[in-house]
Amino acid sequence: MEKSLSKEKVIVIDFGGQYNQLVARRVRECNVYCEIYSYKTDIEQIKAMNPMGIILTGGPNSCYEPDSPTCSGELFELGVPVLGLCYGAQLMMHVLGGRVEKAPVREYGKTEVFVDRTSPLFAEVGTKVQNPAGVIWDDHKSDDHATICWMSHFDYISKAAPGFRVVAHTADCPVAAAENTEKNLYAIQFHPEVLHTQEGTKMLHNFVRGVCGCTGTWRMDSFVENSIQEIREKVGDGKVLCALSGGVDSSVAAVMMAKAIGDQLTCVFVDHGLLRKNEGDEVEEVFGPNGPYELNFIRVNAQERFYGKLAGVTEPEKKRKIIGEEFIRVFEEEAKKIGAVDFLVQGTIYPDVVESGLGGESAVIKSHHNVGGLPDCVDFKEIIEPLRNLFKDEVRKAGLELGIPEKLVFRQPFPGPGLGIRIIGEVTAEKVKIVQDADAIYREEIANAGLDRSIGQYFAALTNMRSVGVMGDERTYDYALALRAVNTIDFMTAESAEIPFEVLQKVMSRVINEVKGVNRVFYDLTSKPPGTIEFE
Repeated sequence: MEKSLSKEKVIVIDFGGQYNQLVARRVRECNVYCEIYSYKTDIEQIKAMNPMGIILTGGPNSCYEPDSPTCSGELFELGVPVLGLCYGAQLMMHVLGGRVEKAPVREYGKTEVFVDRTSPLFAEVGTKVQNPAGVIWDDHKSDDHATICWMSHFDYISKAAPGFRVVAHTADCPVAAAENTEKNLYAIQFHPEVLHTQEGTKMLHNFVRGVCGCTGTWRMDSFVENSIQEIREKVGDGKVLCALSGGVDSSVAAVMMAKAIGDQLTCVFVDHGLLRKNEGDEVEEVFGPNGPYELNFIRVNAQERFYGKLAGVTEPEKKRKIIGEEFIRVFEEEAKKIGAVDFLVQGTIYPDVVESGLGGESAVIKSHHNVGGLPDCVDFKEIIEPLRNLFKDEVRKAGLELGIPEKLVFRQPFPGPGLGIRIIGEVTAEKVKIVQDADAIYREEIANAGLDRSIGQYFAALTNMRSVGVMGDERTYDYALALRAVNTIDFMTAESAEIPFEVLQKVMSRVINEVKGVNRVFYDLTSKPPGTIEFE
């Protein structure tokens, strides 16, 4: 939806690192629109975009290896400010005549970095310290300040390229950052985009708002307004079918479409039997004929159909594909009942695209029902994804701009495949009921403890492990239930939430006493990475 984008644009060149999408997210926090492109993007295409800045991101390779991802030296001669991060910094130095080699000491994790505040990147960054590493700054008086940054590298820049001066270092890395202010080229060895870097957002702000001169015109109100106008222009007098799950993403997409095209839109809600407890009725109450929105609403009760397709299937990706394809089949059937339908709307958001391997150069982590699960033949003219370029928190902001009540906007995220990927192994009606009841208890107790708005996402998942227990002096052989809760801003990285032990104990006690089929309850402490937020 090109017309809705700000005239001020920074582009990210993706070299395949795990944090690449976070760079775009942090740039947008500075109210500057950002798009991500593969390092294979032609230099003429980059010129045509007329970006105000370019950021080269991290990657898993060594830039001096012959088959490693690279870029043309012409990229640094465009007259556009360029910031290299980690691999991007090493590549910049390598291409421009510096030296990159295996680091004698690998740095990983939180590291104290000494920065020179006279650099435009590090203005107002860090706390004044005496320099214990004993490095003398290049050709000017030292202005040494310390800050904590996130390092992750096997290689390091041992010598800056000609024309660059060193503006940051660590005890083990002599060139943690370098700059050539005459050409507006900057290289940072660490990752300012992750939350572990204390002042990373400030550094990126200094680049995009200071060095690049962006004024910060990327605003959610203008995005919503322009998106609605573009939808009207795109659809014309066509008919649109919207896949409505009742989750945050599809709800925001549905309301945006309704405001744009009114009764040209039909929303189909498929109850696949994999929703949270009572959720089907709650969705109908909000979006159905008695709800506040003027939508053409159709509910399809397809529980048994989905259970039949999933019978005997245990492999996670296969389950996702089955659920995704069956969704499309149901929509096709409903479309035929409605008549000619020109467009299908889906609530795809940016992390869906990224984790499906469709954004930049990132590896496939998992397919998503509304991205990787689409069958080859879809009986619609085109798919509209109005939220495709937004991160989860941006989707919520869009929802508020659209006037959707906070209760719906801040509803717990729920994946398209639903409980199908929160049940490890084969999906059955019995297992669905177990996880529905347990999850309802968990969510109720989290709300009772006043934690429901402070935790990014929380849910119960049913493992495929069964173990011996004792209840009422009798032996049991039942399932183990896992509780998951994470704190996250962008859903690209996440840390396990610290839930008070007494809350977890209460949930455990209620689940074991009230939910038939469970005799153990675990709490999952895994962060993302190395795990994912969902189980499958």
